[in-house]
Amino acid sequence: MAYQLTADPPSPFVLQWAGNRALRLPPPRRALDIAMGRGRHTRALASLGFTTFGVDINLGALLMAAREVRSLGLTVRVWCADLTISTIPSKRFELIVVTRYLQRDLIGAIRDAVVPDGLVIYETFTVNQRTHGRGPRSPDHLLQAGELEALFQGFEILFYDEVLEPDAVARLVARRPANR
Repeated sequence: MAYQLTADPPSPFVLQWAGNRALRLPPPRRALDIAMGRGRHTRALASLGFTTFGVDINLGALLMAAREVRSLGLTVRVWCADLTISTIPSKRFELIVVTRYLQRDLIGAIRDAVVPDGLVIYETFTVNQRTHGRGPRSPDHLLQAGELEALFQGFEILFYDEVLEPDAVARLVARRPANR
């Protein structure tokens, strides 16, 4: 089933990498969407055939996303959790997607949650986003130049860039080495 665009479409960057590189991952092809919100990436991952999980602190958004995914004939498993106090399972996912979310003390758990040879697709705001007058403003939620790449040191960086338009974001695709 092809993914249907909604008012809140998934990131083209995530779709490109999930649809090309991640689809080559071996079964069981489990994907985790961290801070999934209303499920724009969760829906897309499920439509690509991933066994899809999503986590967010907002129960209402999770329930809405789960209903929408079911209405498309797909399945997603969601759980409501505050990731500042909850953990994610170790070595459980072939693909982890994180967009528009930065919690630096969660990076170690993300690195640990992806299986050897699994992928992390990460896209979030940099400090340059402040010039747009929208989005996060706190330094707690904005990456410094080169920071995202440094956070995944030891992983194989398949792609990394930082762009200023339409939003100022850092984008990374990293593979966890088989020997880690």
